[in-house]
Amino acid sequence: MTDDTTVAGAGANPAEPMSRGAVLWVFVGLLVSMFMFSLNQTVLATALPTIVGELDGWDSMLWVSTAFMLASTATMPAYGKIGDLFGRKPLFLVAISIFILGSVIALFADSMAMLITGRVFQGLGGGGLMTLSQAIIATIVPARSRGKYMGIMGSAFAVSSVAGPLLGGWITEGPGWRWAFAINLPLGALAILTAAFLLKLPHQKADERPRIDGAGMMLIAVFTTCLVLMSAWGGHQYEWTDPVIIGLGAASLVSAVTFVFVELKVTEPIVPMSLFADRNFTLSTIAGVFIGVAMFGVLSYMPTYLQMVHGVEAARAGLMMTPMMGCMLIVSTGIGFVVSRWGRYKIYPIIGTVIIGLALFFMSRMHPDDSAVIPIALLALLGLGIGLSMQLLVLIVQNSFPVSMVGTATASNNFFRQIGATLGMSVIGSVFTARLMTNLADSLPAKAKGAADASAQLTPAKAAELPAPIHDAVIASYNDALVPIFLWVVPLLAIAAAILLFIKEIPLATTVGKQGSTRTTLEDSSEVSSASSAGAR
Repeated sequence: MTDDTTVAGAGANPAEPMSRGAVLWVFVGLLVSMFMFSLNQTVLATALPTIVGELDGWDSMLWVSTAFMLASTATMPAYGKIGDLFGRKPLFLVAISIFILGSVIALFADSMAMLITGRVFQGLGGGGLMTLSQAIIATIVPARSRGKYMGIMGSAFAVSSVAGPLLGGWITEGPGWRWAFAINLPLGALAILTAAFLLKLPHQKADERPRIDGAGMMLIAVFTTCLVLMSAWGGHQYEWTDPVIIGLGAASLVSAVTFVFVELKVTEPIVPMSLFADRNFTLSTIAGVFIGVAMFGVLSYMPTYLQMVHGVEAARAGLMMTPMMGCMLIVSTGIGFVVSRWGRYKIYPIIGTVIIGLALFFMSRMHPDDSAVIPIALLALLGLGIGLSMQLLVLIVQNSFPVSMVGTATASNNFFRQIGATLGMSVIGSVFTARLMTNLADSLPAKAKGAADASAQLTPAKAAELPAPIHDAVIASYNDALVPIFLWVVPLLAIAAAILLFIKEIPLATTVGKQGSTRTTLEDSSEVSSASSAGAR
């Protein structure tokens, strides 16, 4: 990596070059930001049974995770576009501040409503942490060197995503679940300090600042909200044929269609439709959606599954997830350095997606009588697949566009991937809950009428105290409610792997600001060698 690590986007004043040391310190701050975002997607997974039991809110459990995902997903495109237009540094600082505010609200929550409110604010800031961290790296590091940086970012994501349940379990059994939010305060302060004093990015001239696409932002928020509510409530709080669900589906469809028309008309669209003319963007985004469904659907509910079915404590459930973390950490970091060294990247996400599908297939065959080694090994296999795929999909997208558009492209890609993650959590959560209620009613016929109410107060600790016949019925109900759902996701991974076969392997740029010189449109049928020739201009 050279010391000349900044580049001005269109209509911007160049910033002072950053030294190598400054880049590394800023990278640490960005890693911390990514760590906070991904940690807060999963840190409550093992703590959730205790939290909802303490706050008496099993009927609202789904929203503790979904509220965060919904808010972060809806704001990602806005952060990406506004960052491209007005500068990423001040927006990044605002995002961290909002995230910290949400953490404070959740820290002092005395009800599920207050906790969910805090999670909403965390999500509103978290959307910027995820998107702007990646966009800033694309601004200060050339694409060829970016592979190792993105690999390390992927490792941070791996550590925080899978260490989240472990940390959440330890916190729950130790100082208390509120510390899951308290730890964000010093981490957020570190990220703010490094960005405020060391990060140097181009500044947009005041007289060149275009109008913000307010209509697009509103429509994308409406679309995301309606889609998530429909998937969360359908088959759970309402039948799929209920007017509420039908209305939400219609509203999401209308808002999506209206959004497309608006984006085609405005000067600076929040999600330019021209992005979809790029083959690599479109294919990587579709694959990312499907992988997001699989990854977050599993991460959200496996810790609770391990506690209930295998009878382990929250901390041990998190510990059982560490092989997955280790595989993601090693593979994501290693593959990043391999890509930076050799410049080839297409095959790895394909292999990773196939491995994820295989892991989910075998997970769908788990049984309560299985040794605990079985889910641990399968989670490790899942981590291997995720490590090979997730961060490289972002690199593929970023390499297809100039730096002046990289924030918008990255944010749009992340948005659709988070849609997949949110749908994965919501749909799997809704189906799991509905199946669990049915299974409990069938397994405990004498208490079928109160099964749903009883389950609202059921924690892993209480389940362990049940008489043996009832305990066995509860375990079987949990297992049969969750693991078959994993098989339903496997076809999505097969489609994703097939889609990725058509990715064009564009040479990675070796200097900042040079990526995107070769565009691969969906109509382009030229050979890879032709793309390589163009990319070398």
